[in-house]
Amino acid sequence: MSTHLVWFRADLRLHDNLALAAACRDVNAQVLALFIATPQQWAAHTMAPRQAAYIAAQLNTLRQALAEKNIPLIFEEADDFTASVETVKRVCLQYEVTDLFYNYQYEFNERQRDVAVERSLKDTVCQGFDDSVILPPGSVMTGNHEMYKVFTPYKNAWLRRLREHMPECVRAPAARNAQAVSDVSTITLNYPHQPFDPALFPADENAAIQQLRQFCQQSAAEYEAQRDFPAIEGTSRLSACLAVGVLSPRQCLHRLLAEQPTALDGGAGSVWLNELIWREFYRHLMTYYPRLCKHRPFIDWTDNVRWQDVPDALTAWKEGKTGYPIVDAAMRQLNETGWMHNRLRMIVASFLVKDLLVDWREGERYFMSQLVDGCLAANNGGWQWAASTGTDAAPYFRIFNPTTQGERFDKSGAFIQYWLPELEKVPEKFIHQPWAWADKQGIELTYPRPIVDHAQARVATLAAYETAKKQGV
Repeated sequence: MSTHLVWFRADLRLHDNLALAAACRDVNAQVLALFIATPQQWAAHTMAPRQAAYIAAQLNTLRQALAEKNIPLIFEEADDFTASVETVKRVCLQYEVTDLFYNYQYEFNERQRDVAVERSLKDTVCQGFDDSVILPPGSVMTGNHEMYKVFTPYKNAWLRRLREHMPECVRAPAARNAQAVSDVSTITLNYPHQPFDPALFPADENAAIQQLRQFCQQSAAEYEAQRDFPAIEGTSRLSACLAVGVLSPRQCLHRLLAEQPTALDGGAGSVWLNELIWREFYRHLMTYYPRLCKHRPFIDWTDNVRWQDVPDALTAWKEGKTGYPIVDAAMRQLNETGWMHNRLRMIVASFLVKDLLVDWREGERYFMSQLVDGCLAANNGGWQWAASTGTDAAPYFRIFNPTTQGERFDKSGAFIQYWLPELEKVPEKFIHQPWAWADKQGIELTYPRPIVDHAQARVATLAAYETAKKQGV
């Protein structure tokens, strides 16, 4: 009898899991599941303690769900990806595994690990699947068979390819005709934990599916109008589910089209579809340009920018004490919840890089250390976009003014005052420049004054980038 092993990684679900579905197609095969925790690797990648807690919660519900299908989940721990290669080899030998099934991960270290696993398994057939994307890397290319470097032409090509072949979702497997699983003990990860709010981030697969359904039914059509305003619950909050694979992007696509059938043609829901395509874009880029996984900029000359070493300013940014209310409210939201509204991610990233002239990699690392939805491709892509070091049609002189951004997207200050209670008595008219009001009233606020003058910082940043560009590479 064949023994099939499903190696779970960032795909913690039963529904629409390509590797799991393939492993279960042979009704006579024995099916086992495996998850390997790699705490030292996670620490090297600055994985957030909240994300560790989120993964642990999903793992435990997955173990129970698999048990109900008579599929045992084997839990192992290895220090890092190198050690995990030996763990997979040992498990395959122990259980006489004939076939190993897994879903591809596109980050450089993960790809190197998978190559090493395949080389080490002489008597086991390895089968990998493009599960975390709607269209696989390499399927959306220019006429010269190169990866697109700008989003809009990539999106247009992506949509054309999707119309040619719409990938289907696969069902969760039926219960196996096998011995009932007795081990459903609680899995504990040997990694720092920090609580996450299950009301904000679905704590199991069924809750995630319900949240996806509700968003597509009720909010996707208004997403374009509401997505930029952090005081409004206008986003899906499904990024954490996608990051650890509690939902697949195909599930998101099909549910969106079921509820908003004109989304593919630019109708209601099309702007949220754009977000799914951005996610694909960054994953495809990372596969085609592995240097993006190695803290390298996409645009080489930007490595010549002379970043400032300003530890006090960096700390103020991290703690939400810059004196710019929209920046500080956003950073406190991140520190408190492990999540930040997408518009705010752009604002705070622009502030760190373009106002403080701090290396974008400092921000990228800090975000990963805090985000419950931490994902290398999306996080790196977002930071390089903000820093003007990545793939983007806009030049480096796009610099957000943090005050006008606050006035535009949190006009009344509702979001700001929620996260900055020390500003609760500041009138709405002055909420974005509270010291202008406080000084006029002779009031001393328990809130810091701006740590940088935006107008002066803008001039200095433009000069730094212009000098770097002239130097070339």
